[in-house]
Amino acid sequence: MSSNDVLDVDNLWDRNRNRISSNKGGWRIGEAVYNQGYSQLEDLVGHTSYFQVMLLNVTGRLPDIRLAKWLENTFSCASWPDSRIWCNQMGALAGSSKSTAVAGTVAGVLASDSVIYGPGVMDHCMEFIGNALKEYKNGKTVQQIVDEQFGRKSSVPGYARPIAKGDERVVAMQRVSSDLEFVVGEHEALAMKINEYLSENHDECINVGGYMVAFLSDHGFSATEVKRMTTLIVVAGVQACHAETYDKPAGTYLPMRCDDINYVGVEDRDLP
Repeated sequence: MSSNDVLDVDNLWDRNRNRISSNKGGWRIGEAVYNQGYSQLEDLVGHTSYFQVMLLNVTGRLPDIRLAKWLENTFSCASWPDSRIWCNQMGALAGSSKSTAVAGTVAGVLASDSVIYGPGVMDHCMEFIGNALKEYKNGKTVQQIVDEQFGRKSSVPGYARPIAKGDERVVAMQRVSSDLEFVVGEHEALAMKINEYLSENHDECINVGGYMVAFLSDHGFSATEVKRMTTLIVVAGVQACHAETYDKPAGTYLPMRCDDINYVGVEDRDLP
């Protein structure tokens, strides 16, 4: 770092010393709570959905109700009340140990910040479908796009699943998209062509993350915005698992005896 860079950082810190600046909004006591040009209590509460407000907070743009409903349904698709799912297991263990709902839920959400599932995969999926569309428009075939991806990596982002083959959530979200009268965009159309090719030639198909990012790309969202808007996508499933185990006797979720563990370390020995 040069001396000029150091001076720039110092100046930046000095300009922000003892002050908080925001383009998002804030509370003017006795006047209103402002949210990016809207009065939170007058313009938004009672007139918009929670997901519309969440998208406004994340992107700075207030979406129409159809898009907010679409995103809400992706949360329903990803929030299963099954404690075998990794993030849900954190909530279940927290409930079984009588931790608070907040602690257990936050632990589960944090466990979803992964590179193989959850919001953590979104940027890779979005990068792939964005680049694929550019290549497709420049004349490459779907086969060429897929083959080149397999030449770089062992999988195609948005077209694999950790455990099962296929993804029933894609079918559900396609139904939602149709019911809400969304038109298939160019990213989504290409994503489904890639899905058809992979299904026929590589026994893989699109997963819900791949479908989501294609759809959201067609609606102008960036990878950063998509990751932010899906931060809590597993939350309801985690809450369900925490609630179930919390209401049962403590320690009864996956208890283990000492002899359930196959210890292969150093034998017992006397301490000096």
